[in-house]
Amino acid sequence: MQNRPKARAIAAHQDQKRLRLKHWVMGSVMGVAALWSAGEVFAAGHEVIIESHGYTNFGELKYGPDAVLDYVNPDAPKGGEFSQWAQGTFDSFNLFTRKGVPAALATIGYESILTATADDPYGAYCYLCETLEYPESRDWVIFNLRDDVMFWDGTNMTAEDIKFSFDLTLEQGITEYRNVYSQFIDSVEVLGDYRIKFTFAEDAPRRDVVTWVGGTSPFSKAWFEETGTRLDESSDAPFMATGPYRLDSFDIGRQIIYRYDPDWWGADLPINQGRNNFETIRVEYFADSGAAFEGFKSGAYTYRVENSSIQWATGYDFPARDNGWVQVEELPNGAIGTGQGFVFNLNREKFQDPRVREAISMMVNFEWMNEALFYGLYERPESFWDNSDLKAVGLPTPEEIAILQPLVDEGLLDAAILTQEATIPPASTTSDRPLDRRQLRAASALLDEAGWIAGDDGLRRKDGEVLEVVFLERTPQFDRIINPIVQNLTRLGVDAELERVDTSQYIERRRAGTFDIVNASLGQGFEPGQQLAQFFGSAAAEDSSRNPMRLKSPAVDRIIDTIVDAASLEELTTSTRALDRVLRAERFWIPQWQKGVHTVAYYDMYRYKEIPPLALSPLDNWWYDADTAETLRAAGAFQ
Repeated sequence: MQNRPKARAIAAHQDQKRLRLKHWVMGSVMGVAALWSAGEVFAAGHEVIIESHGYTNFGELKYGPDAVLDYVNPDAPKGGEFSQWAQGTFDSFNLFTRKGVPAALATIGYESILTATADDPYGAYCYLCETLEYPESRDWVIFNLRDDVMFWDGTNMTAEDIKFSFDLTLEQGITEYRNVYSQFIDSVEVLGDYRIKFTFAEDAPRRDVVTWVGGTSPFSKAWFEETGTRLDESSDAPFMATGPYRLDSFDIGRQIIYRYDPDWWGADLPINQGRNNFETIRVEYFADSGAAFEGFKSGAYTYRVENSSIQWATGYDFPARDNGWVQVEELPNGAIGTGQGFVFNLNREKFQDPRVREAISMMVNFEWMNEALFYGLYERPESFWDNSDLKAVGLPTPEEIAILQPLVDEGLLDAAILTQEATIPPASTTSDRPLDRRQLRAASALLDEAGWIAGDDGLRRKDGEVLEVVFLERTPQFDRIINPIVQNLTRLGVDAELERVDTSQYIERRRAGTFDIVNASLGQGFEPGQQLAQFFGSAAAEDSSRNPMRLKSPAVDRIIDTIVDAASLEELTTSTRALDRVLRAERFWIPQWQKGVHTVAYYDMYRYKEIPPLALSPLDNWWYDADTAETLRAAGAFQ
């Protein structure tokens, strides 16, 4: 059962307000609500109805209804420019369709009914609403919307706009989303101009439903009807929305500028104090990270998250850094790991044998890679929930076995899952050269066993077909990483190669599934739920940008259902560990690398109070130091 918050009186001056509940009677024999003197009210059938400024499945919310976030500076000055870079090009501002290449920060102007913070992993807070109401059964939720939310054109947002946007997403949104969520809603009712009710289907996952519909971003119904815009088509401008930033200008393939809306409705909300501090946000486009780095060194843009270990270790010795104009920092990162790795296209028959996948994985010598290419800066991912208690470790616990045993009994999982430790990437004992001969021998034996036999020309064949493996990539910086893997695979008898394409081709081929191996980031959140079906569910395998490996596993589907049904944090933890164990045993993922800090560089005109544990979020809570910026400008720091 959900842990119910306790009702309590809260002084108005308290910095940290706790969850506030109201209970009331909904209906009596005469149809008139009657308030109990004790302050608790019950619906017909004695079901408690909860009213709150937020929602959490576990424990209590961190913040009260009028709190300022701990990690912001509420007195931060407003103004100035924040600039960053993006790779490739773009031709659309619509992220709700798979048509076109979306622009960077395309959703910067969209807000939602509920919002999250970067330091409360389980909390969702009223944002476009003042309160929400729901029964303990969570069969429905009512949002009491704010009456002061305005679209960019100055018109009020109402419940009609919320209903329209929600229905539009289920009608025209990305297929993988519609496939997963369309069956979970029974009805959406507008109860008043600023009051809307979502009623959930009987089999909808109760732990997910409130935050799911609370994530609805409102679009202007009038604007959509007037313009004839469709959610499933590319768009040369963002949709009419309510957020703090609007598109100011753009130059396809070169630059985008977003500008703060001086009439933004939400500027004075307590939760927004110290946030959205920049006047403009500029995105400069470059063909690749190398060109972008040169642009940063010359001041073409001013903030950079450094993802290249060689750049981080050797590249930050340039005049702007030597002059003190550029700050380089390793900032704390308490988020779950990104789950970055290569993934196999499981629709390819050659990859449907796990022995083939394991053999290819053995040709990735991370230990050599980390020492020779990464300057020892990285660790190798082991889990889709690294850096959390949700990660499977060692042998399965009795509680995990209780979940896994029925799947073994039904023949959906190999019995070894019950007695073997959680799968981790093969470790090499050779870090002084790319090829580990011990791993080569083991991989060779696996391919022999799978029927891929090396011929006189050294190439492995099965039924006359050569074993070919193509790494699809768009970034030249990956060449130095993938080429040694290709060479190792060649020694194994695999016809391997690296195919590098431009960004638009890469995105399209990844979506269409016309590849062997691509990069993917499959890291998950602290409260996994129905969204897992988009990453790992069979229903999304053929049309999902989040399940590029096309995984179709009845066992995985069943465990996802168990996670979705988890009613306590303990149950959620156990079932997620079981899923992590099974996913890793599938070996569709070759873990790459990760680090436990954010490596960032920026021109010394940005400030922050602290880095929240769950997100770096410089656009959210950093601010611009105008005096220092002027000093840098006068010194010639920028182009």
